[in-house]
Amino acid sequence: MVSKTEDIPASVPGCNPVDVTNDRGGIRDGGRDATAEAPPKETCACDHSADMAVMNGDGVHEHTEEVESQQDENGETDCGEDSNEQEVIVIQDTGFTVKIQAPGIEPFDLQVSPQEMVQEINQVLMDREDTCHRTCFSLQLDGNVLDNFAELKSIEGLQEGSLLKVVEEPYTVREARIHVRHIRDLLKSLDPSDAYNGVDCNSLSFLSIFTDGDLGDSGKRKKKGTELEQIDCTPPEHILPGSKERPVVPLQPHNKEWKPMQCLKVLTMSSWNPPPGNRKMHGDLMYLYMVTVEERHVSVTASTRGFYLNQSTTYTFNPKPANPSFLSHSLVELLSQISPAFKKNFTALQKKRVQRHPFERIATPFQVYSWTAPLVDHAMDCVRAEDAYTSRLGYEEHIPGQTRDWNEELQTTRELARKNLPERLLRERAVFKVHSDFAAAATRGAMAVIDGNVMAINPGEETRMQMFIWNNIFFSLGFDVRDHYRELGGDAAAHAAPTNDLNGVRAYGAVDVEGLYTLGTVVVDYRGYRVTAQSIIPGILEREQEQSVIYGSIDFGKTVVSHTKYLELLEKTSRPLKVQRHNVLNEKNEAVELCSSVECKGIIGNDGRHYILDLLRTFPPDLNFLPVEGEELPPESQRQGFPRQHRHRLACLRQELIEAFVEHRYLLFMKMAALQLMQQKANKDANKTPVTEAPALPSTESTENSAESSSETSTETLTEATPVPKTPETPAAEVSADTPKEDQTASDKTSEDSPKPVPNGTLEPAAKQNKERESLLEGKGSEEIIPGLAQAKELAESLVADDGSGIDPKSREVVLNACKAVGSISNTSFDIRFNPDIFSPGVRFPEESADDIQKQKQLLKDAAAFLVSCQIPSLVKDCLDHSALPMDGATLTEALHQRGINVRYLGTVLEFVDKTPAKAQLEHIYRIGISELITRCAKHIFKTYLQGVELSALSAAVSHFLNCFLSSFPDAVAHLPPDELVSRRKNRKRRNRVPGGGDNTAWASLTPSELWKNIASEAQSYYHFTLQCESVDQVVEKYGFQKTTLLREISVKTGIQILIKEYNFDSRHKPAFTEEDILNIFPVVKHVNPKASDAFHFFQSGQAKVQQGFLKEGCELITEALNLFNNVYGAMHVEICACLRLLARLNYIMGDHPEALSNQQKAVLMSERVLGIEHPNTIQEYMHLALYCFANGQLSTALKLLYRARYLMLLVCGEDHPEMALLDSNIGLVLHGVMEYDLSLRFLENALSINTKYHGPRSLKVALSYHLVARVYESKAEFRSALQHEKEGYTIYKNQVGEAHEKTRESSEYLKYLTQQAVALQRTMNEIYKNGSNASIMPLKFTAPSMASVLEQLNIINGIIFIPLSQKDLENLKAEVQRRQQLQESGKIEEQTTDSQLELDDKIPVDD
Repeated sequence: MVSKTEDIPASVPGCNPVDVTNDRGGIRDGGRDATAEAPPKETCACDHSADMAVMNGDGVHEHTEEVESQQDENGETDCGEDSNEQEVIVIQDTGFTVKIQAPGIEPFDLQVSPQEMVQEINQVLMDREDTCHRTCFSLQLDGNVLDNFAELKSIEGLQEGSLLKVVEEPYTVREARIHVRHIRDLLKSLDPSDAYNGVDCNSLSFLSIFTDGDLGDSGKRKKKGTELEQIDCTPPEHILPGSKERPVVPLQPHNKEWKPMQCLKVLTMSSWNPPPGNRKMHGDLMYLYMVTVEERHVSVTASTRGFYLNQSTTYTFNPKPANPSFLSHSLVELLSQISPAFKKNFTALQKKRVQRHPFERIATPFQVYSWTAPLVDHAMDCVRAEDAYTSRLGYEEHIPGQTRDWNEELQTTRELARKNLPERLLRERAVFKVHSDFAAAATRGAMAVIDGNVMAINPGEETRMQMFIWNNIFFSLGFDVRDHYRELGGDAAAHAAPTNDLNGVRAYGAVDVEGLYTLGTVVVDYRGYRVTAQSIIPGILEREQEQSVIYGSIDFGKTVVSHTKYLELLEKTSRPLKVQRHNVLNEKNEAVELCSSVECKGIIGNDGRHYILDLLRTFPPDLNFLPVEGEELPPESQRQGFPRQHRHRLACLRQELIEAFVEHRYLLFMKMAALQLMQQKANKDANKTPVTEAPALPSTESTENSAESSSETSTETLTEATPVPKTPETPAAEVSADTPKEDQTASDKTSEDSPKPVPNGTLEPAAKQNKERESLLEGKGSEEIIPGLAQAKELAESLVADDGSGIDPKSREVVLNACKAVGSISNTSFDIRFNPDIFSPGVRFPEESADDIQKQKQLLKDAAAFLVSCQIPSLVKDCLDHSALPMDGATLTEALHQRGINVRYLGTVLEFVDKTPAKAQLEHIYRIGISELITRCAKHIFKTYLQGVELSALSAAVSHFLNCFLSSFPDAVAHLPPDELVSRRKNRKRRNRVPGGGDNTAWASLTPSELWKNIASEAQSYYHFTLQCESVDQVVEKYGFQKTTLLREISVKTGIQILIKEYNFDSRHKPAFTEEDILNIFPVVKHVNPKASDAFHFFQSGQAKVQQGFLKEGCELITEALNLFNNVYGAMHVEICACLRLLARLNYIMGDHPEALSNQQKAVLMSERVLGIEHPNTIQEYMHLALYCFANGQLSTALKLLYRARYLMLLVCGEDHPEMALLDSNIGLVLHGVMEYDLSLRFLENALSINTKYHGPRSLKVALSYHLVARVYESKAEFRSALQHEKEGYTIYKNQVGEAHEKTRESSEYLKYLTQQAVALQRTMNEIYKNGSNASIMPLKFTAPSMASVLEQLNIINGIIFIPLSQKDLENLKAEVQRRQQLQESGKIEEQTTDSQLELDDKIPVDD
């Protein structure tokens, strides 16, 4: 098995060498966490040349041969049964210790691993408190300089106890710049302004404020168990249940740590730069100007030997050294000598810096923006100023004298070898790194383009038509130039095309066919404009597009060409992407064969690579939004009012929908084959002739219902906690709640990356999952069909294997009929693909394929109907049984997308919810949906509104729009200072044209009533949904919104950043926002997210193990997955966050509470940093962390964390949400534990009412809520109320699970106990009334709840149930699981997952 993580160095990309190993246990240098801070980017050159050793993580590699061999056999790390057996053997290269001797300090020990590169030691030294001020040094062993990019194991003579000397090296201009930058970073290390301004991948995190740094073993930990009295438990007023105020300010609590300790007033480049020739020859590299805290102005020379004071002043240049010159190798040493305040504060600052959790300071892979920020003082900063003007193309990008060739980097990383695990890790890491760099550069470029800082390549044309090149990236605006999209919907189509194209790039990227290349693509929405950034195909700018395109069409199908090599490459993608190979007619009426849509163009670059671009129609059209004359949609669609007119004709189905639809058809195919086989068998027995007629295909609706009803029957046999997987994305059972959301979609993509090699390639790659899913769907109700199904599967598989020759004709006929019925393109096996060109205007098909085209049209209609009749109801059903719990617009959108529903169906989904009988239990979904619909409509309007605003009026225009949108002030008037208007008219002739920058003050005339009228009409025309709203107050009243929630949603969607303060939205006398409240406008960026496939497979097999009850093995696999994720993504990523959360939960279930706490703390920090401080996932991470804190006896911390989670949830979605019941039960229980009974009751009673509303008054959750309330009343000695509540709970248990069930028995015992207590109390009272003060009073038992009992209840409500298992039970359980697996392998029984699940659920910790 995998050894413990401590031994495996989690290697982190060399490009940002953050030494995560220490974070886990291999603690370096004297027990201090030396996780290296992300260094200034220039310090390593490894991210660009693919052949350099980018990676030091072979720690994981040498040992995985066994995994590899398995992967090679199967062609993929198979997540089916095999991977459960996958044992990973790790032969560990143990780390060793070296001594480091740096100038001026005592030698110290450092733990290193043989796989590390020398460079990583440099990083640790640049981060250590006592050596952090050195950047220009080499490490020497016995006088030999070590190569930075050498692995330690390759260095001769380096062993345990070797002494490495840190030797100061002479500076160059580049090194001097790096040094200044590094010192500036150290001075700014606690300053959050970069996070507020959204630069350099910094983002906010506030966890440490609520934990006071007392998590884990940081020494300051106080034992909280005994001192209950002194915990202040009263939450702020606005957190209490029922409070109506929703303040914004607590979102970013004040961090005392951030109070800047000023070390230096000014550090900037001197205006005397660069040194004149004669001084250069004296070794001067550059000049700096500084002002110390003591107001001393000094001029410093950076020379090859170090830094010294010179005699220049602001106006006279005198480069001679001052006397004394204080020549020092580092600036810190120089400043410490001339400024006592610097020395004192710098030391204090570094102490604080190294105490912060590494996850608070490591850079995130993609920039996260905050929609609120305080007013931060704008301080002088030479590096920031320099970065702004050098456009960062110079020295910093490591390749001397040239800008990065993005296309070359993106394609070379794709070409890296991927035969075994180490190679794949290396490749995935390089791909991920280049993508995140590219996304950052593209975002920066897109902003520069819109801000007017980049010269167009066609400056003579109208601004909308201009195109730009900056930093080797090509930028175009989302407008319909040259009437390209005229027939498809003009500008609306031009706006939708880039995102469709990006989805196509994602899909082809995920299939990852060798030899087929896509362009780096990023779509940026900024200031109302959509900019597409793409890497540049070599040579494309030198020639006309007509000459370059050798495959596809440049005029939407009028002229079409094809190319054999492209057909061969695209054929490999056609199966996973479900694209059918088809013929179209060109202008000469000749048939041309394509394996993609006609718009997809193939261009061979000057580098000889085969590129495909314009992938906007990778997926087939959505007929619900594409009315075609003479075509009828199926009745399911027509009943819902489809087809509807859409803004443009580019509406496509999502990949997730295609997957779900094919999956659904596969089930039908199997059922039909099974039915026919059964009939044949019956006929054979009766000596009748075989049935040849295929049974008619039932309409999608009816089949869905039958599947659904059968799945419902099976669900009841499972425990309440285990959702039955219905869609390919939901992994079964207990961990489903813990799967990272992004990954769920990834799982169905990865299952396709490398289908099993089968002759003719016909078996569906997802077949394996289908089998399991199918037996689940059938549940118990269909056991009689099972033998037929097994036979059908066998038949389908053998047909594939023998080209059907060895099979008797009758069986072949069965398959043929089933194939016909489900619309398969092959007659011998199940294979559904779509022709993306159907219904494309201008595309013509040859006569002979008319039949085929008819079939394809039918398939598209069926898919459109499937979306409406199956996917939308299944989403609503998931929301009803709470397996989908969206909290805000983003999580709702994600839930839609996971099921393949496009957001344009939002109106349809809301209508469906509205008509559902259980509408009251879906109120939260309805409210979030309406708010999403309104803010999206407002975003559409805001987009065009902003295009007419020039830069100088931006803040006034944005604040005016927000006033019209949210403020109750009826006549919001825009502020237009008169002088600006005058000057604007004068300058109009000379001004540089920025896109859309006409002289335009039309925005100022917008009024609230007009805006809301526009929102209502937008809702009608885009979402086909009728909103009755004339003003914001009416909407708030009607749908129960909070204005802060609407403000958050619109700000996040449009990139607005506002000042964090309390806004008075409801004043009728003055507007809520002024232009001073608008701090910034950020870009909203969409890009490709490359995945770590191996890590993801480990993660999935770990989850599978956990579901089977093998917690330890599961835990080891997930730890291994964490290692691999770290290897590919670096230390920060959403998937790592999910991994840590699951690991923490497993640690907790297995009883390792401190480890659970440490992992969950990392998960919270990472979620704050990567997703945002108030993202719904972050809120849940806070709740988990609170539970583990409580289990560790840190009561006040647990409460603070729960209050924080409640505040965030109130801000994001308000109090009326099912998740709030869980949160309030948690808070109530903890308060009960610390004997704050009245407070506890407020929260528990609120939880009770929310549970009753959303789970129905008869739900077991409600029974538990009653019991929790009763316990608090018992502690208060109010036995009558306690009895009343417990009786309610008892009734529910009795009706739901029967009298014999242990829950019902427990409840009735507790009722007896309460009755005794009540009687005893009454007796005592009577005694007192009778005898007055002489009464002999029996001591009553008032029990304060024990911590153990509170913890037990906390575990239950959080879905963690511990069931004590004896060794014997465990062995029986394992034997049973093995027996099943053997049976399964021999094919004796169909895999009836439901049974095994039941037996396991009785015995193992279950999670929900």
